[in-house]
Amino acid sequence: MDVLIVGAGPTGMALACGLAAQGVGVRLVDRATGPAETSRANILHARGVEVLDRLGALGDLRERTLEPAGMRMHVGGRPIATMRFLPDRRERTQALFVSQAAIEAELRRRLTELGVPIHWGTEITSLDQNPRADWVVGCDGARSTVRELAGIAFPGVPVAERFLLADVRADWDRDRSVSAGWYHRDGMLLAMPMPGEPDLWRLMADVPHDGERLAPEQVVDRLRQLLAERAGQSEIGIRETVWASVFRIHRRLAADYRRGRVLLAGDAAHIHSPIGGQGMNTGIGDAENLAWKLGLVVRGLAGPELLDTYGAERRPLAADVLRNTTANTRLLLGETALTRFLRDRVVVPLLGIPAVQRRATRVASQLWVTYRRGPLGGRGPAPRPGDRIPDGEYQRTDGTRTRLHAELGPEWALVGGSAELSAVARTALGEVAWLRGEGDALLIRPDAHLAWRGDDPAALRDRLTAMLRPPGVDTMRP
Repeated sequence: MDVLIVGAGPTGMALACGLAAQGVGVRLVDRATGPAETSRANILHARGVEVLDRLGALGDLRERTLEPAGMRMHVGGRPIATMRFLPDRRERTQALFVSQAAIEAELRRRLTELGVPIHWGTEITSLDQNPRADWVVGCDGARSTVRELAGIAFPGVPVAERFLLADVRADWDRDRSVSAGWYHRDGMLLAMPMPGEPDLWRLMADVPHDGERLAPEQVVDRLRQLLAERAGQSEIGIRETVWASVFRIHRRLAADYRRGRVLLAGDAAHIHSPIGGQGMNTGIGDAENLAWKLGLVVRGLAGPELLDTYGAERRPLAADVLRNTTANTRLLLGETALTRFLRDRVVVPLLGIPAVQRRATRVASQLWVTYRRGPLGGRGPAPRPGDRIPDGEYQRTDGTRTRLHAELGPEWALVGGSAELSAVARTALGEVAWLRGEGDALLIRPDAHLAWRGDDPAALRDRLTAMLRPPGVDTMRP
């Protein structure tokens, strides 16, 4: 075993897929007795779809799920605007309205193909780092045991004291093509049609924290009451409660993503408001970024210093996500008279404007993510090292057609360039797909970000040497 992954949620499974595809030995454990039966997240933004595709774990999710249509927003019980998803049609990948349970099922299918079992009912109790130890990655959520055992601080603040959530089967004559949000002086209430079943709805609302512990049936009764009070909706006929929960929203960010041979990813490293659906997507992005780097280190192609670039690239992104989701949540909750005025008279009406919708959809997609300011970034004309390279149609050197992202993960890709450039890349990195292209050659990382551009084999060799810093003999020299 080379890597122990603790936590078999989307982040842990995505990481296991990325490592196993490189031939790295993985042991994946989870203290739960089996897969979760409830659906937590219910949207996979475009970046998450793209990552699952590269990992071979997307399966048929595109065919059996819906594109999210948006949310109809109400103020004072009146519909004010409909916030719709307006994706960039230049991009091949778009968001999917899909349950987390379905995503996890596809990841388990891919793990089975790769020969990686999940060891359920297995809990980590101690960590002892020494020079012979394997790598450990904590993907075990907000209350991460790995993070606590490693002594990594997890500072943060509460954002909302109490939220009620319930997935219910109900007779409700409402349009299921969009979600609904009602904004009231006492808070907000959301109703989202859940994919896969024609009568399944998710209800969520913020309420004051009064110290009372609520049973599932009490959560649903309170949501039924809030539907009448905040939305004027008393006609819903709830027949069955699938899942109910009471939770607080915190904003927390791990002080470090790595301590020695221990790393963190997903909710173990960052938690924030679920509004906007960024949590699962950010965690899956962590997994892909870490997988190719840890794989190179385990295989002896890079020194452990490469792993410091994981936190350097991903932690600033998480900080941005935390900052944005916190600001949006506090605005939508309308905790003060000023924020309620801004929400009801300015923000909600603006969200009905197509230009604003396109911008909001792009931000949520995370397709804009760049690492150009990180340690593996660079300057020069766009695209710069660190920038994401969109998917597109290419030709292999034998003339057969392919997609760029189909050639990535776990492999790298070289677009254009000479046979000598291809040889330098393969000597340093192993398998590298070589595709036809014009102009400067582009060396693209397994996570679809640009690593280098140019035409000089010596410059590429120097760049890879500086990036990988392999221990001992320089294996990149012929």
